[in-house]
Amino acid sequence: MKKIAKKQIIIPLVAILFLLVGSGYKSDFFEIAKQIEIFTTLFKELNMNYVDETNPAELMDSAIKNMLDELDPYTRFLNEQDVEAYKINNAGEYSGIGALVRSYESKLLIIEPYEGYAADKAGLKAGDEIIKIGETLVSDFDDNASELLKGSNGTSVDITFVRQGKTQTATLERGGVEVDAVPYYSMVNDKTGYIVLSKFNRKASEQTKSAMQDLKGQGMERLILDLRGNPGGLLTEAINVTNLFVPKDELIVTTKSKVKKFNQQYKTRKQPEDLDIPLVVLVDGSSASASEIVSGGLQDLDRAVVMGARSFGKGLVQRPLKLTYGTQLKVTISRYYTPSGRCIQSLDYWNRDEAGNAIRNTKFQEFTTRNGRKVQDGGGVMPDIEISTLKSNSLMDALKRNLLIFDYATDFYFEHSFDAVDSFSFTDADFDSFKKYAQEQDFSFQTQTEALLEESINSEEHLLGQDVQNKYKNLLLAVNQGKIQALDTYKKEIKKNLEDEIIKRYFYRKGLYDYYLTHDEAILSAKALLSDENAYANILN
Repeated sequence: MKKIAKKQIIIPLVAILFLLVGSGYKSDFFEIAKQIEIFTTLFKELNMNYVDETNPAELMDSAIKNMLDELDPYTRFLNEQDVEAYKINNAGEYSGIGALVRSYESKLLIIEPYEGYAADKAGLKAGDEIIKIGETLVSDFDDNASELLKGSNGTSVDITFVRQGKTQTATLERGGVEVDAVPYYSMVNDKTGYIVLSKFNRKASEQTKSAMQDLKGQGMERLILDLRGNPGGLLTEAINVTNLFVPKDELIVTTKSKVKKFNQQYKTRKQPEDLDIPLVVLVDGSSASASEIVSGGLQDLDRAVVMGARSFGKGLVQRPLKLTYGTQLKVTISRYYTPSGRCIQSLDYWNRDEAGNAIRNTKFQEFTTRNGRKVQDGGGVMPDIEISTLKSNSLMDALKRNLLIFDYATDFYFEHSFDAVDSFSFTDADFDSFKKYAQEQDFSFQTQTEALLEESINSEEHLLGQDVQNKYKNLLLAVNQGKIQALDTYKKEIKKNLEDEIIKRYFYRKGLYDYYLTHDEAILSAKALLSDENAYANILN
């Protein structure tokens, strides 16, 4: 038995060592070989001698994922199911119930049902908590229970869910779900078009081009391209979308890596759709990766005015590498640089603070655009014009992280009704209701000021007299009270996030974009800028 087990481990070990030699890692060969031998020996002895039965697959999966956690959050091991999900995300279509579903601690929540798909037809609403899928209790399922909702077209799945304290059941028939890269486009006025590009899957450039052509047929002479909330996707599609507005053979991205073959320059390959149309690109703190390639590239080439809030700051490029048994390693292979030469990566995952968190870059270098305008690296794409309601802060992050805005929107939906998006309103009284709700939920979060004060008290308590300690504690109470008052300070920003979440409950995402056309500060500001040719030209020049 032991001889067989030993042979099973040694054979793949030899194969791995052979691959390492043939892959150009000769300088590290001995150290890599040594560590692999130590690990395989440990893994064999652990599984053969541990007091209880072990699950080798689960142990290995855990070991790999914990090892990769030491690097960056984008380098990930993909098992067979993960590989399939990765393909679906890039392809823009899958089979399922047609809803955004997320796990929060032990909860599995419907975040957004897509209009016209199975979840919507079955009457599921945002905020519904799924507690049982088929015969499986979500609380008993170790992995991501949302995987149980996926399946072949035409198959059905029974679910049990809780809504507003009441337990209900529903049967959903799975079907094909189209994931559009451009979920919405429209004319803002008689000359200004508006296109939402929500992700960079394989449909991104073609759908953006098609939307442009349709809007031109409606009289479009200037364009607002909305990349807010777009987390990125395929690098090639980012190049192709940028290519719609800039000439063929224009350098858009340079990637730099320790592996020479990953050092590449990416240029546009096609004839552009429109070189001259005045263009505003909208970004926010959730615009990342491919979104930053497009916005940063167009900014560096002085082809567009960027408006909104500083983008996320993901300047790392990943590539899936095939492993055995249908698994893959999605690994960070390089950093990307915009045409001006800047890398907009904001977090340094290779240098961390005492709590293990990646350090945010605070030292920025200046670069120049084609026309000589000053831009910076190291912290996302900084817009040419900032929109205050799109800025984030620790208060906004905490409200979203603790689901305060999401849960309040759920309650609001079941207590109010609106016939059309034009009749929707969120009053000052409604905002006061939200503040009361936040306090009743015992909403709290720790600011940097609090962290520093608590650290000072704890580390120097034996040196401080009782009077000083009491003053420190009173100051902490004052800071905590200030956090509640901050709800009023950031009323405008919070109100926008509440409206966004609530409107989707009544009128789906299309209704939200319809509402944006006449109410969104960023779109209204972009429309005004594009209407003023001199102001637009002065920014770019």
